[in-house]
Amino acid sequence: MNNSPLDKSLVDENIKKLRIPDIGKASIREIVALVNLVEEASDFKYIRMEMGVPGLPPAQVGVDAEKEALDRGVAAIYPMVDGIKPLKEEASKFIKNFLNVDLAPAGCIPTTGSMQGTYTAFLAAGHVDKKKDTALFIDPGFPVQKQQMLVLGQKYETFDVFNYRGEKLAAKLESILEKGNINSIIYSNPNNPAWICFNDDELKIIGELATKYDVIVMEDLAYFGMDFRQDLSEPGVPPYQPSVAHYTDNYILFISSSKIFSYAGQRIGVMAISDVLFNRDYPDLQERFKGTTFGATVTLRLLYSLSSGTSHSAQWALAGMLKVVNNGEYNFVDGVKEYGERAHTMKELFLKNGFNIVYQNDLEVPIADGFYFTLGYPGMTGNELVANLLYYGISAIALDNTGSEEEGIRACVSFVLKDQFLDLAERLRLFNEHFSKQ
Repeated sequence: MNNSPLDKSLVDENIKKLRIPDIGKASIREIVALVNLVEEASDFKYIRMEMGVPGLPPAQVGVDAEKEALDRGVAAIYPMVDGIKPLKEEASKFIKNFLNVDLAPAGCIPTTGSMQGTYTAFLAAGHVDKKKDTALFIDPGFPVQKQQMLVLGQKYETFDVFNYRGEKLAAKLESILEKGNINSIIYSNPNNPAWICFNDDELKIIGELATKYDVIVMEDLAYFGMDFRQDLSEPGVPPYQPSVAHYTDNYILFISSSKIFSYAGQRIGVMAISDVLFNRDYPDLQERFKGTTFGATVTLRLLYSLSSGTSHSAQWALAGMLKVVNNGEYNFVDGVKEYGERAHTMKELFLKNGFNIVYQNDLEVPIADGFYFTLGYPGMTGNELVANLLYYGISAIALDNTGSEEEGIRACVSFVLKDQFLDLAERLRLFNEHFSKQ
């Protein structure tokens, strides 16, 4: 690595300082900590692809709505645990406008980001039936959700969907569900990190099997509308964001403000529980948490215990953003299309320098350009690729961190600015120059 633009010893020193036993297998936060230390100790700036965080300014309408709420004095007032009425109503309208799904405002519950929403949902689903003690993740997926399961002490199974797209998904899912121990199915759509998007046929398979085996589907819509191959931005006008909600009543949707509105810092999202599930009685759940319905248990037992509600002012921010979107006054998809443009350019730079796209096709269609993409390099495992790229000033995480069985890395485009593309091109050239000779 004598052609590396970075002092290798500086990286090694900080790996040792952080006591990371195998840097290729490091978590997102460990990579973040390492890169921060190297940058602080030098004038060198990394091409940072490890963190899935927004790289655009927040939606101004949200900032203005939150300021107005603070000026009204809401900071001194506890919000209702299940959310302020304007947010619940606008969330219900948003779901109708952009998914074409009818869901009552009662089931639209603000959470401290989708992270709190999934944590709460995992906790509830893990106790709906004593015989069903295991969750099922359709991977690859968001690594921290597995960490949530670890903290909760709950069991989970996973499978990599890479070889089970289309009709193959039905047989694979049924082979797991028929054992009778699964309480929930979790996935993201669009997918983090592969950026594959389940189509309606696949969502119908998931929904119908969820009904057959009475399991709860948790659909993480963190990247809502960001399949830029079609325009999903017009309220009340097809095409709509595909969703399992059309095919089962056993669903929870997670809608985040972090990516579509770049409002990540205020930690505000919505957990949307179907009307049927919200009002359902589960004797085992009631016994465990001394609540009544599923929805009442989630709000009045679990969320109340976790945080006693969600930031009052941030709820007004999200209500304001959803309102202008619902009214057709703000196009949230246009606001994030830059991610697709960055991905397109970055993919070209990597491909030009010997890399390949791991999850290359979405069924028979090329994968969309979006917030994430996946990369491999000949002769290297994903863990080796993470480690080697660090010495060339490029940071990422390995795909095995996401539950994938493929070798490669996850690349997030959000923190890579256009004025860094020349640096990225040069570092990739040097990387390929060195390793193509190995």
